[in-house]
Amino acid sequence: MNARPADAAQMRPMKQADVDAVSEIEKRAYPFPWTPGIFRDCLRAGHQCWVLEAGTRLLGYGVLSAAAGEAHILNVCIAPEYQGRGHGRRLLARLVDLARWHHAHQVFLEVRPSNPRAINLYRDFGFNEIGLRPNYYPAEKGREDAIVMAMELLPPGRDWPP
Repeated sequence: MNARPADAAQMRPMKQADVDAVSEIEKRAYPFPWTPGIFRDCLRAGHQCWVLEAGTRLLGYGVLSAAAGEAHILNVCIAPEYQGRGHGRRLLARLVDLARWHHAHQVFLEVRPSNPRAINLYRDFGFNEIGLRPNYYPAEKGREDAIVMAMELLPPGRDWPP
């Protein structure tokens, strides 16, 4: 099956009706996936939950929590068959834009050291490694650390340095 070009994909807020399809992507993409209940809880909590779709097919999704001048990217995932086409970058850009809309000054995320594609995407986007969370993720043989990354957000129209 051929995917539509990246520019044909559209983003919209996730709905409860999307949870099963999102969970199926999550199961195919990660060895230790979030449960459908976690996605439902994120929606109920008012987190920014977005899907990227082409026609009726979900390509990926992202979840952002924003409060008190900070934002945290909780999950970004593109279905394995659609990876490597710019969809992850586009979804990440939407989440960062939403963080700005919520007046966040910083955006944080965690990523597995065993996920070099995601690490490279985040670095290319402007995230920097700021720390390590030991034993953060479940892994095949015990636990895996998380690299903590962050990006400072400047108000629109501001250049660095101030």
